[in-house]
Amino acid sequence: MICPLAQVEEVFKTKHGAVYQCSRKNCYWLEFQETTTAFKISDFFLLKKRIDALDIARMLADTSRTADFEIIMPHRTERCFILSVQDILNLREILTGAKFMIELNSEVKKILRKDAVLAI
Repeated sequence: MICPLAQVEEVFKTKHGAVYQCSRKNCYWLEFQETTTAFKISDFFLLKKRIDALDIARMLADTSRTADFEIIMPHRTERCFILSVQDILNLREILTGAKFMIELNSEVKKILRKDAVLAI
């Protein structure tokens, strides 16, 4: 659960989870698989990179039992994700949507600052 004292804003949400931004602690909260995990900004993007690098085609083609799941242990968290192929796809959707919204927000702020400077 997200700290009740935290001031969070929803970044991106699907029926499988969500990402929230905490301005008080300068971090992102990932809500996924009925748990919530806090990530420093750099660790959040590192997790996205690791999830994107998982080879879904190899997992589907491999008939061994060990290929059915991936275990991901993000940096500086006590969380361990045990992910099926569907879980990986769901998490990718959440992380990709969150990254897009974060980048979009950054671009909008740049444009607003630029327009404010031009208006002066």
